[in-house]
Amino acid sequence: MDYKTLDMSELEYKFEVDILEREKGQRLDVNTKRELNATGLIDGKGKLKLKGVSPKMLKKMRREYVACPVMNRDVQFIQCFICGNFQSRVTGQVLCKGDPI
Repeated sequence: MDYKTLDMSELEYKFEVDILEREKGQRLDVNTKRELNATGLIDGKGKLKLKGVSPKMLKKMRREYVACPVMNRDVQFIQCFICGNFQSRVTGQVLCKGDPI
């Protein structure tokens, strides 16, 4: 079975942003929760359910954040992950399109 390796030149991105980690998980802000709820990524009990992401990885993602070049502030990785500018997560970095939101 052949596995295709990811060629970074195939993706259109403007920024490579480092993923940083905090000691404790952060709560999602109200706007992010509202957006997640509207898209159906939060179930009826208020639990975050991202397709293809294990509960263990979600727990790790809650502690991570990035210095967003589009918003010019630190944002949780989950917010970055659902953003339209998110391209890929590769070895501790996020590839970001950099388009205005």
